[in-house]
Amino acid sequence: MHNDTEAKGLSEGLKMPLERRNFLRYTGLGLAVGGLALAGCNDVMEDMSQTQSASATAADMANMVDVGSGDVGILNYAYALEQLEAAFYAQVLQTQYYNSTSAPQRVFLRDIEAHERIHREFFKMAITAAGATPIKDLEVDFSSIDFRTKNGVLSVAKAFEDLGVAAYNGAGKLIKNPAYLTIAGKIVSVEARHAAIVRDFLEYNTFVGPDVVDQTNALEKSMMPAQVVAVANNFLKEGSKLNVSNLPTE
Repeated sequence: MHNDTEAKGLSEGLKMPLERRNFLRYTGLGLAVGGLALAGCNDVMEDMSQTQSASATAADMANMVDVGSGDVGILNYAYALEQLEAAFYAQVLQTQYYNSTSAPQRVFLRDIEAHERIHREFFKMAITAAGATPIKDLEVDFSSIDFRTKNGVLSVAKAFEDLGVAAYNGAGKLIKNPAYLTIAGKIVSVEARHAAIVRDFLEYNTFVGPDVVDQTNALEKSMMPAQVVAVANNFLKEGSKLNVSNLPTE
């Protein structure tokens, strides 16, 4: 059975003003319809995931941020990933690369920063409106990223966007409440647009590369929460790393 109170709360959250005209312009109808249907991953993220152990000690888990369980846990999981992306693009806008790159890329980076910031705030607002508690503000660690060059910035942007889409796709089958599935569908469709354009900025006509689209069935690839956080945690400080062990797995 679905939790009608949570569904109503999330719906009310959608009606609250976001105060971001760019997002409404970009999505057209705001956050209203859709489904978790897109995914992706890439070599950068796959390599990073190999550096982190598949399991954590009890002490490690105690120092992590538990996103929770059930549908609200999945919303908090999405909120965590949006925090990470929003922080990344906010820093990009302060870099030498941003100031020296082409006008089309500057427009793209400004828009994507606004979208990720809005996604972050939306999830926080929606979780609260559903009567639940959002996770804390996460502290990021971008010390491994070269923000000075196009390749340094866009290769990580590509990795984050592909990871985000893969995360939504992998979590889709875990959501029980159709209201939440609807919201996530509108979010992931925007994330997929981000992934496509940043890929083409890096290398033309790679937006449906075999690393993100299965060439045998033309479907995007996906990643489960445990796989996603094994990558995302590389960019979060101690005390902000994510624990998704209480999320459903099927």
